[in-house]
Amino acid sequence: METKKKILIVEDEKNIAMTMQYNLKKEGYDAEIAGDGGLGLTRALSGEFDLILLDIMLPVMDGFTVCEHVRQHSQVPIIFVTAREDEKDKIFGLDTGADDYVTKPFSYKELMSRIRANIRRSSHETVQKKPAASAEPVTIGALTIDSERYLVTKNGEPIELSKKDYDFLAFLAANLGKAFSREELLEEVWGYEGGFYGDIRNVDVTVCRLREKIEDDTSKPAYLMTKRGVGYYLRRP
Repeated sequence: METKKKILIVEDEKNIAMTMQYNLKKEGYDAEIAGDGGLGLTRALSGEFDLILLDIMLPVMDGFTVCEHVRQHSQVPIIFVTAREDEKDKIFGLDTGADDYVTKPFSYKELMSRIRANIRRSSHETVQKKPAASAEPVTIGALTIDSERYLVTKNGEPIELSKKDYDFLAFLAANLGKAFSREELLEEVWGYEGGFYGDIRNVDVTVCRLREKIEDDTSKPAYLMTKRGVGYYLRRP
């Protein structure tokens, strides 16, 4: 019999937390609630969970800080579930290492789709681990993408990227010159399926964040390009 996946809900609003727990249990998950950021961090670091649903505005310790601390020790999938929908918050939240960002109010059907996608992707990565040792680094202009070390450098200098940033860039590098729509990128990089794409601006936020890190001039990108009416692609400058 397959072991139930365990999810940690870090949420201080009791009614929201209990509703989330009820819906997760209906879907066959084990779900535990932590009512503040300090307790959430302690439980998250126990290593017992397959995914964390994390609010931002929390007592004791905010969600951004919790996420940063968790990422120092674990790559467990983290989804921010918050009322804060400002794009700057999304960029900062994803920069701290979160895998996704869902704004309240949300559809539980959509949230469950995102949970399944992140757990599935994380489980696949655990099985596959790293690419074969024979995989050669890919050089595109001044950028080098080393798939064995999950490392990107520019002119030989390492660029600090989140796991999502790396996955996004590596996917486009493997399909150099080919433009993908936001929906296609959500399927290929985020692993979403069934039409529950949620906020497709998550793709735009990722592109914005990546350009800040790999481009010399974000107003005139040389690598990460937009094809009007289609989507995004990576090119060799």
